Amino acid sequence: MATSSSQRTYVLGTVRHAASASGWCTAGSDLVLFLAGERNLWSRHLAVAAGLAVVAVALLCVWAVIELRGTTPLVDVRAVRHPAVAGANLAMFVGGIGTYLLLTLITRYAQTPHGAGYGFGPTTFVAGLVLIPFSVLGFVAGKLTPRVRTRITDPLLLAGSAVVVGGGFALFAAARSNLAELFAAMGVLGFGVGGFSAAMPGVILAATPTSETSSAMSFNYVVRSVGYSLGSAIGGLILAAGAGPGHLFPEDRAYTTAALVGIGAMAITTLTSLALARRRSSETTP
Repeated sequence: MATSSSQRTYVLGTVRHAASASGWCTAGSDLVLFLAGERNLWSRHLAVAAGLAVVAVALLCVWAVIELRGTTPLVDVRAVRHPAVAGANLAMFVGGIGTYLLLTLITRYAQTPHGAGYGFGPTTFVAGLVLIPFSVLGFVAGKLTPRVRTRITDPLLLAGSAVVVGGGFALFAAARSNLAELFAAMGVLGFGVGGFSAAMPGVILAATPTSETSSAMSFNYVVRSVGYSLGSAIGGLILAAGAGPGHLFPEDRAYTTAALVGIGAMAITTLTSLALARRRSSETTP
């Protein structure tokens, strides 16, 4: 009876902890995603948006403390603190911002009516075709990754993929006068994203105990989702700032500005990945 009672107490405690942790995490994550999608809030009520961002960070900090104190955490935050795992999450976060920023820029540019002075205003069908190079070359990159991983380490593959995405930004910034150039930029983006996504699990799993791989990968997935949302929001903010008074569409140069921001994001991602590669090299070298 005593054993049964202790087991019941343990189960109830675990359920309470899971409910509490998931509640704080959900509240913080939802607020982050809400802020990422509210472009008008950031442009018109910056103080309110900044205050809500502080609240979101506080909620996530409470969640982290609860997980650190719990005996059966939903996500082992201690494992996430490992330098290699933390570096991989940083690379995924910033890289996610960059990749989704370019995806947003290209699709929006392609669908802008000719009356704005740029863009192509295609039909919905043609606009959808712009995404085909992204999907096809992303698939190709995913298939090639296992072969490349036999020659170079996963962190170096991450760095190379980030450079490819940065090249997509450079191509978009320099050449977007016709749909063929947008197709090319989208293809470069897809190839970079495909390699980046395929290499990321290897970086995390190499530094994570077998018992914690699920938590580490789940956390990385959340980081990626937040990065994607922020990338879209940042693109919207830059383009909104580039629209003159009374103008519905931003000026063409706003897209160039956004592309340069994306190049900066991918540069940070590349440097982070190279740091991970150096760390792994030092750990494996006797």
